[in-house]
Amino acid sequence: MRLGRKEQARLGVVIAAAGASSRMNGVDKQLYELEGLPVIIRSLQAFESLQQVSEMVLVGREQEIPALWELLRRFEIRRVSQIVAGGASRQESVFAGVRCLGECEYIAVHDGARAFVSPQVIADCFACAQKHRAALAAVPVKDTIKRADDEGFAAETPPRESLFIAQTPQIFERALYFAAMEQAERAGRQYTDDCQLVEALGERCFLSPGSYLNFKITTPEDLILAQALAAGEICPAESGCAPRVSAGRDF
Repeated sequence: MRLGRKEQARLGVVIAAAGASSRMNGVDKQLYELEGLPVIIRSLQAFESLQQVSEMVLVGREQEIPALWELLRRFEIRRVSQIVAGGASRQESVFAGVRCLGECEYIAVHDGARAFVSPQVIADCFACAQKHRAALAAVPVKDTIKRADDEGFAAETPPRESLFIAQTPQIFERALYFAAMEQAERAGRQYTDDCQLVEALGERCFLSPGSYLNFKITTPEDLILAQALAAGEICPAESGCAPRVSAGRDF
């Protein structure tokens, strides 16, 4: 579907928050509060603030759905139309959310545990998707990467200049995403990254500027950085905010 100049493309959003938090030592990362705001609410608020977002579908664990609805009411998140139960894999969970989206020209998939995604990162990725049909937020790797062989030895050092860390959101033209989703289901393939679906069709995904602060809360160590960011103890230099420095801590 081609839109006229005056028509604004609608962005439907699926927030994936159905993971088991298996690496969090018993902490439910989606509901964990950072300075009074649960992780999942911080993720939702970034999308809620964008005019282009027409609808959001939240995918969560079935037993947490009532608690999630209560959080949406408490923090006045109004663009979530449905909360659906996740499946046995991330791919199944995302597909369940995508099928619940209403009319939209583009689909965004975002990890609920990326609590510090900025509206600017989302908007940039959406603009790239409209130009290239598929785009993902990404940042260059900072470290030298080694590929290991089967015996645990370093087998290769890929050129760092060509390596990027894939993030979310990942945004796709709706028809393209559904074609990729249907092919994956026919082939019985499972992917951990939505861009892999599109790449399997032979299509390319454009790398949109991400942010190193758009990290995924995965392990307890990540909560240390997340808490410091939420408290304003550290902040990106470009934000202009004043870090709050506690006694005995040097940032």
